[in-house]
Amino acid sequence: MKKGTLLVLAIFMLSLTSKAQNDKINWMTMNEALSAQAQNPKKIMMDAYTNWCGPCKMLDKNTFQNPDVVKFVNKNYYAVKFNAEGNEAITYKDQDFANPNYDASKANSRNAQHQLSQALQITAYPTIIFFDEKGNTISPLPGYKTPTQLELYLKLFLADGHKNITSKEDWEKYQKDFKSEFKG
Repeated sequence: MKKGTLLVLAIFMLSLTSKAQNDKINWMTMNEALSAQAQNPKKIMMDAYTNWCGPCKMLDKNTFQNPDVVKFVNKNYYAVKFNAEGNEAITYKDQDFANPNYDASKANSRNAQHQLSQALQITAYPTIIFFDEKGNTISPLPGYKTPTQLELYLKLFLADGHKNITSKEDWEKYQKDFKSEFKG
C-alpha cells in the first residue's frame, strides 16, 4: 500500500513540475537559439535587459509570466534572454561578440555595454528584439510592454505582417483592426 501511495504521489509531483515548466517561457541563450534555428527555422524574440533595470523586472513579472504570452512565445518563437551588460560570448552573423570591459564587481549595477548590444543599437532597457528565421533583425521594441501590447507585435512579426506596413496609415489601421486575445 505504501508503494502505491508513493507512486501516486510521485506522478502527482511530476505533473505539477511539468505544469510549472509550461507556465514559464523556455528561455535560451542567443547561441542556443541560433543553433536551434539552423535545425528548425523559427523566429527569435530576444529580451535585452540589465540587472539594475526596474522596467526589465516588471516585464519579467507582469508580461513574461502571463499564461497567454508564455504559451504563444513557447509555441512560435525561440525566446532569448540577453543581459545587455553581461559577459556572455556570442557568435552572431559569423562575428564574435563579448564584453571586454565587463566588471564582475558591478554585476548588479550599471556595467559596460555588451558588443552585441552596440551592434544591435540597443539604447533603452528593456528592449525586445525580433529576428526572422534566418537570424536577421526585424525590429527592436524598446520599453516595458503589457501582455496585450506585446501580443500586437508577437502576432505581427510571426505572420510577417510588418512587410505589408509601408506607411503610418497602414500601421494605424493594423492597430485599429487588431483584436487582442491575451488576458492581462
